[in-house]
Amino acid sequence: MPAHRSTMGSKFRTRSSSPMELRPMLSEVSVLSRSDGSASFSQGDCCALAAVYGPGEVKVAKELSDKASVEVVFKMKVGLPGCKEKIQERILRNTCETAIAATLYPRTAIDIVIQEMHNSGSFLATCINCVCMAMLDACVDMKYLVAAVTCGLNSEGELILDPTLEQESDLTALMIFAYESSNFEVIATYTTGSFTSDQFQICLIHCREASKHIFQFFRDTMARKLSK
Repeated sequence: MPAHRSTMGSKFRTRSSSPMELRPMLSEVSVLSRSDGSASFSQGDCCALAAVYGPGEVKVAKELSDKASVEVVFKMKVGLPGCKEKIQERILRNTCETAIAATLYPRTAIDIVIQEMHNSGSFLATCINCVCMAMLDACVDMKYLVAAVTCGLNSEGELILDPTLEQESDLTALMIFAYESSNFEVIATYTTGSFTSDQFQICLIHCREASKHIFQFFRDTMARKLSK
């Protein structure tokens, strides 16, 4: 399956006119043969791989009579997941549970595995976007698509969209927003550091606008797949 590349233009700028743009995105779907759906997703050098299994048979202990049981496993490139990775795994699971139309699949399991390929910053958002692509590839019914964007504030209060790992080390605050595709409302938020209410709202607005470009990237990628 040929990959589809999309590059964001310099549409967002801070008062100091420093560039505010998403890094180039690249995705490839159906990359794994033994899963029901899979995708790789890159933003710049940051890359994740996701596989979706199901809806399928569920263990009795995890069976839910009214909806599917959704499990998410995060695998690091090297070593075992620590506290930070476990938190990210929980955010990913909660986001997936919110987006999937789980009531259409009672007494089944949907298992999602996310593999870190390379972390160059804004990794959790990359993982969320990767999982959305994999679920589209698996044809899992969803209430809406989900796009995530990372935003940070440096010591001068400047806003940085989709920061790299090097930029993240200099940030005083980091925010990750996941939006749904129907009304572009926030369905998940993760923040660290200190910031004012006004700064939070500004980041929220910029990230919402950026998410619209990611949703379009999803549509373009799947349209290319279906046209083959």
